Amino acid sequence: MNNKQKLTVTLFFALVALLLEFVFHQEFLAQLVVTFVALVLAISMFIGMIHTLRSGSYGVDLLAITAILATLAVGEFWASLIIVVMLTGGESLEDYAGNRARRELTALLEQAPHVAHRQEKDGTLSDIPLSEIAVGDCLIVKPGEMVPVDGVILSGYSTFDESSLTGESQPVDKAIGDTLFSGSVNGSARIEFQATATEEDSQYQKIVHLVSEAENTPSRFVRLADRYAVPFTIVAYIIAGSAWAISGDPVRFAEVLVVASPCPLILAAPIAFVAGMSRSSRNGVLVKNGSVIEKFAEVRTIAFDKTGTITTGLLKVDEVLPVSSKISSVEFLQLAASMEQASAHILAKSLTEYAKKEKISFYEVQELEEISGQGLLGTYEGSQIKVGRASFVGQTEKQLSQTAIYLTRDEEYLGAITFSDKIRPESAEVIKTLREDYGENILMLTGDDQETAEKVARAVTIQDVRAELLPDEKLAVLHSLTTKERPSMMVGDGINDAPALALADVGVALGATGSTIASESADVVVLKNDLRCIPHALQISKETMKIAKGAVLIGIFICVVLMLIAATGIIPAIIGALFQEVVDTVSILYALKALRD
Repeated sequence: MNNKQKLTVTLFFALVALLLEFVFHQEFLAQLVVTFVALVLAISMFIGMIHTLRSGSYGVDLLAITAILATLAVGEFWASLIIVVMLTGGESLEDYAGNRARRELTALLEQAPHVAHRQEKDGTLSDIPLSEIAVGDCLIVKPGEMVPVDGVILSGYSTFDESSLTGESQPVDKAIGDTLFSGSVNGSARIEFQATATEEDSQYQKIVHLVSEAENTPSRFVRLADRYAVPFTIVAYIIAGSAWAISGDPVRFAEVLVVASPCPLILAAPIAFVAGMSRSSRNGVLVKNGSVIEKFAEVRTIAFDKTGTITTGLLKVDEVLPVSSKISSVEFLQLAASMEQASAHILAKSLTEYAKKEKISFYEVQELEEISGQGLLGTYEGSQIKVGRASFVGQTEKQLSQTAIYLTRDEEYLGAITFSDKIRPESAEVIKTLREDYGENILMLTGDDQETAEKVARAVTIQDVRAELLPDEKLAVLHSLTTKERPSMMVGDGINDAPALALADVGVALGATGSTIASESADVVVLKNDLRCIPHALQISKETMKIAKGAVLIGIFICVVLMLIAATGIIPAIIGALFQEVVDTVSILYALKALRD
């Protein structure tokens, strides 16, 4: 039975008791109905409390159970009924508030596609569940439909809305050979594409999985709130026992416990954290669970990967360096681009795009052959041309420190073209903001060479650079952090970052453009392709922590004040029960402040 059904049943029996008492004047039967309902709820709560204690957490139901039993024992049946109605009502309100706060998180689940159109060998279309899609299947996405799995376009041209993945509202043009991401929405044209991933390995489904995990993982702060309940429970029993001992009236004991409900502890903190997670998601950052919010707000060390994180991860032509005595710059670029235009390598694509922007015409190269991982060789005007690694073209003595390709003609060295990774335009601003808010302990951990790493670090004002690191060496750096330097945060995007993301107290993955393995290993996934989301998410976490603690402490303070007043006998049990519901409502409404930007 869910909380809403419990409330409905409780209200039904409450109505029956009221009719028996005030319409049919059957006081004994009314008290019997109230006693039955109250005892059933008390037993249910006691069983739940035992399960909580067995799981290693502290339960906060003892006060509520004692209050129900105490009011029944002293004959305050209607106060007992109000407590029962308020407890079941509070649980239903928790469900409502949680669903309200989780609305943005569940949007991805509601939008997920369920079927795909597969083109069979005979040319017919069949609708199949996403679970049946295999890599290599030829699929069709119709206008206005969501792409079901990741793939590559085989025919057609259209625009795609990728805002659910990247947060960018600008439609993206896609043509033959371009990559499609599941979760993007097709524009106005029919597209045929080949699946490159199954349903569970596709980008959108990975994010959906993270959303489900975010909803289902319990927050560590809930246990922290339970720890607040230990001294609170002791104080409540001391006040209630003292009131009974001084007055000699057991009713005072019941009156005090009626206003000592632990609902602010049970409800306020979890609702605040779910609200904070929802707000982060709305701002392009998916936080997996509430415990991350707590760590996020207290970060003392921030480590960044370089490639694809501080930089874009897209290599661009930096310098064209021909041997001027042997070939002109234009001819050198023409020859290199003419060779590379047949390759799918990332450097080849960057070079050909650069040549097109420079309006360089391409030569027609014969006998072109690509040697995987090495380079290309071909023939032009009777000469053998080689382009690629220094070792491939036989010029290791000419090898440069930065990324480059080298060109020879009939084994004669003609020059090189260097490439550099472009720094994200927002990187320097983000590092400055983080330094101002979180101190100087900002690191760069990269596998790139020292010279390149330091060049990028200087541009974004990172002082502590650790270069030429293997994945296990990044782990060693994080392991070496002292207690004063923690919690630690690692930001990365690649597969090689996944171990460090998992080890850090808070792992942050750039999920919009990064590896899905990195996203799975991380605690936080940035859905927008923008580093500025990180300081914003940190600020949201700080505000959420402040609100969560405030909601709990406000509830505790009001309850203690009411207990002291109730100890004097001024507040009847039935009025105290009504006051307690006001306390619960105030705490929950205060916790919902974490939703607001």
